[in-house]
Amino acid sequence: MSDGVVEEGVLDPRVVEWFAANPMMRQPFEDFSPEMLALARAPVGASPTREIARVTDDVVDGVPVRIYQNDGAPSGLVVYLHGGGFCIGSVGLMDNIARELAHATDAVVVSVEYRLAPEHPYPAGLDDCEAVTRWALKSASRLGVSPNRVAVAGESAGGNLAAAVTLRLRGDVDVPLAGQVLMYPGVDGNSRAHRSREEFEGVVLSRTTMDGFWERYAAGRDLAHDPFAAPLQAESLAGLPSAIVVLGGCDPLRDEGRRYAARLLEEGVAVQEVCYPGQPHGFINFQLPAAEDAVGRIGAWLASLFGRA
Repeated sequence: MSDGVVEEGVLDPRVVEWFAANPMMRQPFEDFSPEMLALARAPVGASPTREIARVTDDVVDGVPVRIYQNDGAPSGLVVYLHGGGFCIGSVGLMDNIARELAHATDAVVVSVEYRLAPEHPYPAGLDDCEAVTRWALKSASRLGVSPNRVAVAGESAGGNLAAAVTLRLRGDVDVPLAGQVLMYPGVDGNSRAHRSREEFEGVVLSRTTMDGFWERYAAGRDLAHDPFAAPLQAESLAGLPSAIVVLGGCDPLRDEGRRYAARLLEEGVAVQEVCYPGQPHGFINFQLPAAEDAVGRIGAWLASLFGRA
């Protein structure tokens, strides 16, 4: 760091300090025992970060969802897909992300409790996310939203699922999705082709973590070139909705997210890529100092997107 500027691939001193105070947060998830999986899928997370006027639980086509609504006319609708390596996480644990999105965008946010591996490997979780997104497009007007103001959002594995949903829906819905919010997404399966996976191995995510998540999601199948499991492998990304791709400078998934953003741009999709220097994987989830700016940028991007729709 020089003149107060953090180099992209050097952990921000504020992050180093936070990890020192919260060492368990830096420790990669490597125990895939049923007991640990259950703990990491807890239905209740930390105390709410934002007051939202109405938070209700519902079931859509057999998939549990949690719906966040502010007072007043909503700007749009965001289908939010939580992270957790396809194996852990819940709408309760990621309640803070859903609330921040609802606060920053003035949109209705629908958080999806999709099925998790290893009990429900690919494509079960993706099928759930697709089903809820199709419901959102068809039911937007009932929530006070124009169908052309529906976007998907997700972080980490949720970013993968969000990208995969856009691929599945491309050219197959009456009203296309308005946009996609991809927060430090894992979009290339278990590839070892990206330098950042080695450079930042052990910072929140280890090779054991990433291998363990992918092996359970794939359930012994070779999905390396399946575009709905590894969206970076799609033959074409043309015709997908506009995207904002938010990355951390010290995240093992940084380079594949950056490559995905570059490919979207190369293939004619409007893209805004934002990389936060010195930030690890999950920095928005951890509510590190850079998270506030990141959520603000996402909110501004979605507000502009919905305003043009």
